Amino acid sequence: MFHREASLFMRPFLLLALSLLTAVSLPAQGKLREILAGRAPEGFVEQSWTIDGVKRTAFVRVPKDAKGPLAVVFCWHGHGGRAAQAAGRWGYDQADTTSVLVFPQGLPTVSPLVDKEGRMPGWQTAVGGEGDRDIRLFDAILADLRKAHTVDDRRIYSMGHSNGAAFSYLLWQARPTVLAAIGSVAGSLRGDVKELPPLPVIHVAGENDPLVKFAWQQATFVAVRRFNHCVDTAKPWAKEGVLTASIYESDRAAPLVTALHPGGHEYAKGSSELIARFFKSQVRPVR
Repeated sequence: MFHREASLFMRPFLLLALSLLTAVSLPAQGKLREILAGRAPEGFVEQSWTIDGVKRTAFVRVPKDAKGPLAVVFCWHGHGGRAAQAAGRWGYDQADTTSVLVFPQGLPTVSPLVDKEGRMPGWQTAVGGEGDRDIRLFDAILADLRKAHTVDDRRIYSMGHSNGAAFSYLLWQARPTVLAAIGSVAGSLRGDVKELPPLPVIHVAGENDPLVKFAWQQATFVAVRRFNHCVDTAKPWAKEGVLTASIYESDRAAPLVTALHPGGHEYAKGSSELIARFFKSQVRPVR
């Protein structure tokens, strides 16, 4: 009985997958199959690390014919997401063809907003939370990349969507002297953070986000502008996809770019292109 019910439950999803495959071109079908199967796009390799006895994985892409020193971009999926899906759907690998890209996979984590039982994969939400397992994953991956490649320590970046965006803000707290800039899509900074050293930030926000409320993200803008000593008035910066971006200049070389759209909590079209553009313009000063 259980198997019959499970089969009936899964049938709509299988039909949807088949309809999607028949509706797209042959090259696109290959990429869609990779996403549905949990495999990252061509050029990515799955690697693993052991953190406190737990196997952790990430999909890593090193540019073809890579010549150092190389920039590194960490890309963190949202709560309930998958590294392979993020790598396949965000298009960051097309927006940035010259950096090492790292898409780590999260572990089951409690989310007060969407997963109070902690059944779905995500990232720690506070410094010291979850034994700092995800901060230590970041450290381990970066250490291995430095051993295997010539990494430009002035160009290490972190970006993500939703919980992954919040984790990028958390890395600003935990590793401020490592990062050159961070990017957030539909995320926010913890409200209890009172002070941080200046760091360039690009933040994509939906004005009708039903999950991470736009008002919360606006509060993040205010805090970042204060941390970064930004001007009060923004100037137009760029337009891409559905996004209109403005920049708040900083006298500490730590601007804030806000890229807004009228939508909700989705990874908005144009996010990867604008974040990649912003990161390429930000190099951590030599200290």
